[in-house]
Amino acid sequence: MHDTVSVSAARRLQDVFAVQRRAWAEQGALAVQRRDEALEALAAALIRHADGFAHAVAQDFGHRSIHETKLADLYPVVTGLRHARQHFRRWMKPRRRPIGLMFQPASGRIHYQPLGVVGIISPWNYPVQLALSPLAGALAAGNRIMVKPSELTPRTSALLDQVIGEVFDESEVAVVQGGVEVAQAFAGLPFDHLFFTGSTAVGREVMKAAAENLVPVTLELGGKSPVILAPDYPLGKAAERVAVGKLFNAGQTCIAPDFMFVPRHNEAAFVSAFRDAVSRLYPSLAANPDYTAIVSERHAERLRRLVADARARGAAVHEINPAGESLDPAGRKMAPVVLTGVPAEALVMQEEIFGPVLPVATYDRVEEAIRFIRDRPHPLALYVFSHDRGFVKLVLDETSSGGVAVNETLLHCVQEELPFGGVGPSGMGAYHGEAGFRTFSHTRSVFHQARISGAGMTKPPYGGRMERLLSFLLR
Repeated sequence: MHDTVSVSAARRLQDVFAVQRRAWAEQGALAVQRRDEALEALAAALIRHADGFAHAVAQDFGHRSIHETKLADLYPVVTGLRHARQHFRRWMKPRRRPIGLMFQPASGRIHYQPLGVVGIISPWNYPVQLALSPLAGALAAGNRIMVKPSELTPRTSALLDQVIGEVFDESEVAVVQGGVEVAQAFAGLPFDHLFFTGSTAVGREVMKAAAENLVPVTLELGGKSPVILAPDYPLGKAAERVAVGKLFNAGQTCIAPDFMFVPRHNEAAFVSAFRDAVSRLYPSLAANPDYTAIVSERHAERLRRLVADARARGAAVHEINPAGESLDPAGRKMAPVVLTGVPAEALVMQEEIFGPVLPVATYDRVEEAIRFIRDRPHPLALYVFSHDRGFVKLVLDETSSGGVAVNETLLHCVQEELPFGGVGPSGMGAYHGEAGFRTFSHTRSVFHQARISGAGMTKPPYGGRMERLLSFLLR
């Protein structure tokens, strides 16, 4: 039965790709009016199915906060679609570029063209947002789009397939469901662009598969996003904002604060303030509808392994269970954990955590924290808490990350006017707003020669005139 399903999914994958390729060859890009209509129609469909998505995601996770799904999975997509609808006509206008003096009075322009048939592979942690936010830019640019959602959130993927089918013809946008085999086949299709969100390890495999067809890729990956707390910033406020960012979706967020640097003399006070903040945000855990479960037993076991390894290496484990509840392992709700005294070689300081575990390290001089961050792969996000502009400037100047939030966590990623993406191992390329439109567009340079041209001075036969010209140009 499993083999039959796999064959059927693989056949649908090839069939849909053929349909979109044929539509691109015969009809080309989606018409501007169709893009306009479709962007709003999809936004309206998401609003119409908001409750359905919230319940589907909750079922896929075992428990996922209804409010978190609407806030993080639906709201950013709806605003992104409507932002694209409002601005894409301006984004697609040709832009004039200056021409060198020697080539005057010619003119130059940049035109933006859709790429063709593009693919989007999305993960499980935000199964609606990470499938459809990149789609907004791809659709605004006029492409035909195939989406492969995660097999770990099957109910959400099925509803996503249904909603896309309500708005689009299969030749315009289509969802292809399936397991790992389908994802691998998807990555190997000769798309005109492939957009992947997921882990760095899988991103490498996706890039290898795409390279077989010379398919350009955008990779939105992960990494260990650090937080640096300055001595001047109020501990209580920092603790609460870090707790919100760390525990949203139970830490299963690619830009969640991964580990924390605090001044050495503030370590105990920060742990206490963090415990207080968690207790205010989540007075209980087991039956709290606001506190999300870990998506699978495999991921829950991985998190337990990280904590156990840190403990075995001498770290202090501070579990935060405000109501002192007994948490059923089958429910996969994990109490927040703060780790102190963690050695750098501990697994929790090597792997992306992706859960409600926060290692806290200390520094005497901020340069120590900066060196630690610089010695490791560039993270997807970096957070710095300080009102001291000099402190913030030092951290920003001396580190590299995909994005930064100052005195806050997470919120830089929901700004449509700020490109979102990684750097190095945390990703390549960016999207959101105009950046997404550009990612899914070909930037075409057009040089328009004038009736009168000075370029004739450069044609053979060469002689004294060319010598004089070169002497002038190379002076």
